[in-house]
Amino acid sequence: MAVPIAVLDCDLLLYGRGHRTLDRFKLEDVTDEYLVSTYGFPRQFICYLVDLLGATLSRPTQRSRAISPETQILAALGFYTSGSFQTRMGDAIGISQASMSRCVANVTEALVERASQFIHFPKDEATVQALKDDFYALAGMPGVLGVVDCTHVTIKAPNAEDLSYVNRKGLHSLNCLMVCDSRGVLLSAETHWPGSLPDCTVLDQAALTSKFETELHKDGWLLGGSSFLLRTWLMTPLHIPETPAEYRYNMAHSATHSVIERTFRTLRSRFRCLDGSKGTLQYSPEKSSHIILACCVLHNISLQLGLDVWSEPATGHAEQSEEEYEQMESVDSEACRVRQELLLTHFS
Repeated sequence: MAVPIAVLDCDLLLYGRGHRTLDRFKLEDVTDEYLVSTYGFPRQFICYLVDLLGATLSRPTQRSRAISPETQILAALGFYTSGSFQTRMGDAIGISQASMSRCVANVTEALVERASQFIHFPKDEATVQALKDDFYALAGMPGVLGVVDCTHVTIKAPNAEDLSYVNRKGLHSLNCLMVCDSRGVLLSAETHWPGSLPDCTVLDQAALTSKFETELHKDGWLLGGSSFLLRTWLMTPLHIPETPAEYRYNMAHSATHSVIERTFRTLRSRFRCLDGSKGTLQYSPEKSSHIILACCVLHNISLQLGLDVWSEPATGHAEQSEEEYEQMESVDSEACRVRQELLLTHFS
């Protein structure tokens, strides 16, 4: 005799039907302290994201339309800040792990779509001058438009076992090129480069280089570490300083450039999915790149809203020093002239 089998509609269980919602969590029912401890951010920040992304996350063509934008955002924030789907958060907001995964994907893509809105160099002269003034106030380094460096974020091995993602530590990673201002606001973030590429090669191929060589090189420069080549728009430290002026230049360079290192620590501390403590990002390189970029957008939004991200402690999983580099020697005579003029004008 045939035994009847109950067939479950998985989509119905996960996403509901029509306008029915599965989430039981109500933002207004909990304290700010609970939101910060569970999702990493206060109510003001979460409400801002709901207003910013709500229309996108409510698109009727998305299968997850039955889960409210508010719940999707909370699920994504929970993943970004904890690095895991296995948290009390799923029970708290009333959705499954599978639904949480879909929420993370939806919110990540919505944030990536808005990356250029929140991550960009200033364009008007007054803001550019304020940027330089803020950097000068740090350690007396003039003309600085941003500090640049690379940081590695580990990912799972791609399905094709692409060796281009294996870094010098033998780990699969993305090498992310970022620029920030004196407050740690990101001005540029390229998160897709394979981990096998050294920093200098990433910069050579980056959109950032094209941008500076064609648009942004106007009486200013970036500060980069010794893993980069000296350029007319990129000032690097002197390998072996000999004169007092050269020592003063190197000290000012180091003190100013340290802002990007602090920014990397802050990103890893706030967004634990990036710091390696919960394992590698379990996504393809493309999706992992988008998650990193989404976290960069959230970092800038938090600064825009006045949240004190500098107070975040370091986690001890920073990867920006993944490689040890020898000093890069520039063959650009014009770049050497620009740096020498800087030494004579401001540090002699």
